[in-house]
Formats: sequence, structure tokens, C-alpha cells
Amino acid sequence: MNYAHSELASLKSSMTSEEAKAQLQALGEECLEKEARLKKIKSGKDSVTPEESRKIHNTHTDATKAWRKRKRMSNDILNSILEGYPKSKKELYEEIGIETDEDYGITVPSR
Repeated sequence: MNYAHSELASLKSSMTSEEAKAQLQALGEECLEKEARLKKIKSGKDSVTPEESRKIHNTHTDATKAWRKRKRMSNDILNSILEGYPKSKKELYEEIGIETDEDYGITVPSR
């Protein structure tokens, strides 16, 4: 009897033929869209122009420079505070709530 109940529950939770056909059609359409997108990408029609590439590179370089500058300035300020602070650097950072790049394993990109 228990087997019959579990079999009935299994059948009720499975898809009907109409639902399966609808899902198959939706997945087929999605597959066609992805294939068309892949073909477009492979053809190079959506490639980045040299001007866009240069602009992206310059933006990245500027952001990296600003990151280094802010990091250097904040380290200078914190080191000045540490000169008169009775506890360790780690304790100061915890007390203030500072999270460093190193805490998350992040390094500033090389030049």
C-alpha cells in the first residue's frame, strides 16, 4: 500500500506530455537563439574596435592609478595614527572596522 502511495506521488509530481512538449519547444527555441548568438560572435561582427579597446585600457589604467594612490594615502594616515596608538596595527584595523585588500587576497594589478 505504501508503495502505491509513493508511486502515485511520483506520477503526480512528474510532467504531463503537454508540459514536456512545451518545455522541449522552449528549450529548442533557446538553443536556436544561443546558436545564432554564437555564430554572430564567431563571425567577429560584435568585436571590440581598437578605439574601444584603447578607451577601456585607459579607463582601467586610470582606475588602477587612483586605487594605488588612495591605498598609499590611507596607509600613510593609518601609520601616522599607529605612531601614538598603544595597540597593534591589527587591533586598530579591527577597532576602526578597516578591511584591507590583503584580507580578501586581492592585489593591485601590475602596471
